[in-house]
Amino acid sequence: MSEILSELLKGFTSFTWGNALMMAIGGILIALAIVKEYEPVLLLPIGFGCLLANLPLTGMNEAGGIFNLFYEAGISTELLPLLIFIGVGAMIDFSPLLSQPHLVLLGAAGQFGIYGTLLLATLIGFPLNEAASIGVIGAIDGPTSIFVTTQLAPHLLAPVAVAAYSYMSLVPIIQPPLMRMLTTRKERRIRMEYTPRPVSRRARVLFPILVTLVIGLLVPKAAPLIAMLMLGNLLRESLVVERLSKSAQNEIANISTLFLGVTIGSTMNASSFLNVDTLLILAMGLLAFGLDTVAGLLFGKAMSAVTRGKINPLLGAAGISAFPMAGRVVAKMAQEEDYDNYLLMHAMGANTAGQLGSVVAGGALLVLVNIFG
Repeated sequence: MSEILSELLKGFTSFTWGNALMMAIGGILIALAIVKEYEPVLLLPIGFGCLLANLPLTGMNEAGGIFNLFYEAGISTELLPLLIFIGVGAMIDFSPLLSQPHLVLLGAAGQFGIYGTLLLATLIGFPLNEAASIGVIGAIDGPTSIFVTTQLAPHLLAPVAVAAYSYMSLVPIIQPPLMRMLTTRKERRIRMEYTPRPVSRRARVLFPILVTLVIGLLVPKAAPLIAMLMLGNLLRESLVVERLSKSAQNEIANISTLFLGVTIGSTMNASSFLNVDTLLILAMGLLAFGLDTVAGLLFGKAMSAVTRGKINPLLGAAGISAFPMAGRVVAKMAQEEDYDNYLLMHAMGANTAGQLGSVVAGGALLVLVNIFG
């Protein structure tokens, strides 16, 4: 009888304070998803996966367990991030960027924090491969962060992925204070008329093809990411495969995001997550995000000065890769200052430039580590 009772209570006796703390973190992520509606598609499966990861003795993370199978099939092979990028590409309209090509500069400026944080991480003792994985959090692009980290430092995947997706959901909280601090009310009220140059169907179709070829040749390590992103966009712009385009935007993206989120959450077990390095990675990831936003805003201010007030510097904050969240936050901030100030299309142009910039930055990090690592 005692042996039966002992077996029944084994789960409770194996449960540690670390498991309890991680379950609390998982609960917070679920609460943010349901109560605050912060990126629920991402945070809800991640939070639930975290709960499951900290149930002792389930075997789900062990060889042959369900999460181990998900990880080996979808993360180690980089399949799920690439499938998600097909969906993202099918959702993106590059017309605002094509009609205002100067906005690509803001997308480039929005990647500064990646390299600044990489440098800081190496200075405090992280090896180059880990520093690059930490820096890429600043892209606020979950698939890119996972793609890079899986190749460079797979043991850091849990904190890097959680940081990237969590900070993506917190864009409406983290960015506005920086926007107010670095811009004046007069600058935030700058109006920009949206009179785009017409973008032909031919240009929209050729764009994903040419971008894939050019970036694939310049930064071969970024080819898988940019190819899947542009494939999705080609499905959208070709106008001849509507079913495939809708499937990429909905079924493929949703299923991939679900399994990716749960699998990432399942890596958040107490034994691997609760340590000083994890807290440092989360803090430096936040720093990278902040530096990206600050660099974008300062570059936006410079462009505003050069054009004598024709560009609203808030657009710099949209130069990160958190599409379409960052673009919407910029548009909302402009309307809070002036209800008739419509920056959404300009912001989306900068935001899509940031999406491209993050992919190139991710590929550049892989090349950098390959050369100097």
